[in-house]
Amino acid sequence: MDNQDHFKFSTGVVAYPIFFVLTIWLVFWFEVRFGYNFSKYGIYPKTLSGLKGVVFSPFIHGSIQHLYHNTIPLFVLSMALFYFYRNIAWKVLIFGIMVSGFLTWSIGRPSYHIGASGLIYLLVSFIFFKGVFAKHYRLIALSLLVVFLYGSMIWYALPLEEGVSWEGHLSGLITGFLFALFFRKAIAKPKKYVWEQKDFNAADDPFLKHFDENGNFIESLQDEGDELPSVNYIHKKHLEDGN
Repeated sequence: MDNQDHFKFSTGVVAYPIFFVLTIWLVFWFEVRFGYNFSKYGIYPKTLSGLKGVVFSPFIHGSIQHLYHNTIPLFVLSMALFYFYRNIAWKVLIFGIMVSGFLTWSIGRPSYHIGASGLIYLLVSFIFFKGVFAKHYRLIALSLLVVFLYGSMIWYALPLEEGVSWEGHLSGLITGFLFALFFRKAIAKPKKYVWEQKDFNAADDPFLKHFDENGNFIESLQDEGDELPSVNYIHKKHLEDGN
């Protein structure tokens, strides 16, 4: 990965999550500012008109508290997704929203289901199980971190609290697990430095030419026809003698 590609990659890791967060906040601001209520665009199970919520529901929130509680997890988890799984990140997001939304539409109660919570549960489930299936130490560490931060969310995937779309949460968990299985072969490979590559030859490296076999620093070889600059040393004893 050269510098330009690395810059694009680093920019995308932060820019896309910020874009998602700004979008849901702008939608909520528009509702408050102009007196609209977009809840009717959420998922309403087992109705044809309710299918439109499969696309729109993640961007709609019922209150400022609802929006606030979804903002930080959405930002953190989507950033982790784009950093560790950038090759499949968009597939996980787009198809994950569609599949989890349709599953919510299939099993949900007759009510409008809104919010990005289903997407958050999808990301938690996918990142956790993907790290387990990959068996790579960095991804396993990420899985453990996700469990530490958001493991308690599992209880909200059960019908324990009234007014909470546990169906959407459960759908996100199931979809994330299925996507981790489906993409289990797409394992993110850690970045390899130049000296870690198979075709690397230390003798051709301009920096390593300054060191011998034992790792000691040596002066650069003088090109033919060049004269070495002369160096005059003044010792303390000469100064004391007045020279």
